[in-house]
Amino acid sequence: MREAREDELDAAGAVVAEAYIADYGPRHRAYLDQIRDARERARTCPVLVAVDGDGRILGSVTYVPDHQNPWAETEAEGEAGFRMLGVDPDARGRGIGERLAAACVERAVADGRRGVAITSTPAMHAAHRLYARMGFVRDPTRDLDPIPGVHLYTFTLALADRP
Repeated sequence: MREAREDELDAAGAVVAEAYIADYGPRHRAYLDQIRDARERARTCPVLVAVDGDGRILGSVTYVPDHQNPWAETEAEGEAGFRMLGVDPDARGRGIGERLAAACVERAVADGRRGVAITSTPAMHAAHRLYARMGFVRDPTRDLDPIPGVHLYTFTLALADRP
């Protein structure tokens, strides 16, 4: 797990788009274009990647450092977040998604944040199980409807009690 190099940003965005397409099909083309554009996100957020020994990008996530960042969604003051986490469908089942999410939590701790807030669609059941294992809890008061027909659940993780 590390921050993506400039020459890896296109591959970082592509792997997340492919993960979303594998799970949900090619709906919401404008959002898929946004997912693919890790280069744009990297202007204001760290884009983290999981890379194998051959340098192939296996997964990626965008770390949102605070609530004022342009990529923030439901983060409150003092919280970080992450968005657009995806793992190559052929690399799933190896804990890559969990390590990417954990890298964001570790970064939030290092940044002195009091919590992490993230969003997920209701259909992302595997992600919800992962977040629950990591200690995230649902916060329906922060759910979001970014566009008609798309509802996002909010999950939060308090960092104050962590070692």
